Amino acid sequence: MYGLTLFNISLTLLIYIGPRVLYRHISNPFTTPVLLTTILVIIVLRIVDINYEQYTPAKEWLTYLLGPATVALAVPMYKNRLVIREKAIQVSVGLTVGSLATIASAIGISKMLNLSERIQATSAVKAVTTPVAIEIVPIIGGDPTLAAVLVITAGIFGAAFGSLCLTLFKIHDPISRGLGIGTVSHGIGTSQAVTEGRLQGAVSSVAMGAAAILTSIILPLIYKLFN
Repeated sequence: MYGLTLFNISLTLLIYIGPRVLYRHISNPFTTPVLLTTILVIIVLRIVDINYEQYTPAKEWLTYLLGPATVALAVPMYKNRLVIREKAIQVSVGLTVGSLATIASAIGISKMLNLSERIQATSAVKAVTTPVAIEIVPIIGGDPTLAAVLVITAGIFGAAFGSLCLTLFKIHDPISRGLGIGTVSHGIGTSQAVTEGRLQGAVSSVAMGAAAILTSIILPLIYKLFN
């Protein structure tokens, strides 16, 4: 059992190195390390016939490391605290509008597609970091397991295509880019924002945490308005 866990951890880390190296030479959404690594890990696990239950212990060890990794994001945040403080009002307004738009659009699109109320409720938390999402989604009748899947999916696609979308809309300001990515793509997106620059990573870290707090407060109220 321990041997298989060690194998799965080593396999994941080794696969991750490849996309990281590739991204340095070919930077585009489809070579984003977190997206490409996820795809490759799934393919390799299928080839060697390792199912999800067998991979779970390795996943838990890797998930445990998210704590120190999240704390490490405070370093660029602290180093850029003066710049962030100067733009506090703009950041607060952007964060609030972004969080409201994310919730409203998720619920609105779900209703347009005539999805069940459970899926509508669950999709509303897709932009919030996983630990917060699985705690607040039951309040509005959502599914914590599905919420985790949607959150991770949103994070991966935000990391892969967030920067491209911002560039297409001619948004080049570092604070604006970090704010946009952190608000809708939480930790996974923030890991990609850090590769753009320290300021982008710092603002994305702030947005990730603030969006989680704000969403947990306003989500039940907004959801009632739609139902």
